Amino acid sequence: MASAKPETGLSKRASGPLSKKERTLSVGALEAALFRAFPKEDVEDWDRAGLTVGDPSRQVTCVAVALDPTVAAIHEAASRGANVLVTHHPAFLDPPSEFKPGPSSAVSPGAVVWAAIESGVAVMSFHTGLDASPLAARMLPNMLSLDWSGRVLVPCPSGPDRGYGQLCSVRKGDAPMTLEKLAARCTSVFAQVPRVWGDFDREIKSVATYTGSCGSIVAACLREHADCLICGEVKYHAALDASAAGLAIIDMGHDTTELPFTGVLADAVAAAGVSVDCIEVIDQSGNWSHPESTRL
Repeated sequence: MASAKPETGLSKRASGPLSKKERTLSVGALEAALFRAFPKEDVEDWDRAGLTVGDPSRQVTCVAVALDPTVAAIHEAASRGANVLVTHHPAFLDPPSEFKPGPSSAVSPGAVVWAAIESGVAVMSFHTGLDASPLAARMLPNMLSLDWSGRVLVPCPSGPDRGYGQLCSVRKGDAPMTLEKLAARCTSVFAQVPRVWGDFDREIKSVATYTGSCGSIVAACLREHADCLICGEVKYHAALDASAAGLAIIDMGHDTTELPFTGVLADAVAAAGVSVDCIEVIDQSGNWSHPESTRL
């Protein structure tokens, strides 16, 4: 009896000179593509943006995305097969004074750089350029179901649609909205209990959103007569003075409002030409937590 014919392999991926070549992307080309999404002209002078560690000529295999370029994040990126780590915050602002192994820069200033080189992971960050981008401007308003006016509170020289802080309004279907209801919405969306300044019964109509440390945005909120500021972090005395001036504040925690940036960065990496199957998002949501309250 004749033996069965061998598998032809037609269902398998074609190989040889007529095969369609997969698109390759260098680390430098990825950096250039991300700078088109988050332009250099929007980066603050004190910030460090783009590639800080790595060879721009090396080919990208897989990309990991995280909020912070920690030693642990670099090791996790390498364990997932990524040779590039794209983050929001930079690996450093001031150049490290030494490069030695360690669990963090608190022990060795150059620990992150050491870990990146040792692991073969390039590190590139897009901090204030991302903060000022229209992609970032839509993030918090959309998450909190607020209507963004399209205005930023502190615009960049590059254009009125780029800058810091978004002036929003409560949607008609949600009115009347009290500070208590808005704080409860923030708690539900971010799964974190905020620190709230202001009268819980106060009706809120206009809301300013701001990721991370709000800095001098309080003055812009007061100038625009915003009822409430939802931010990542505010100093005590600034919040005290703002509250006395009539601005309610919902302080969510610096990283809480910025962790969603990993989704924005992942989308930008995909738009640059990296397959979604080769993009890994590192979860850094467990850095801290609120202890459970106990009533005595």
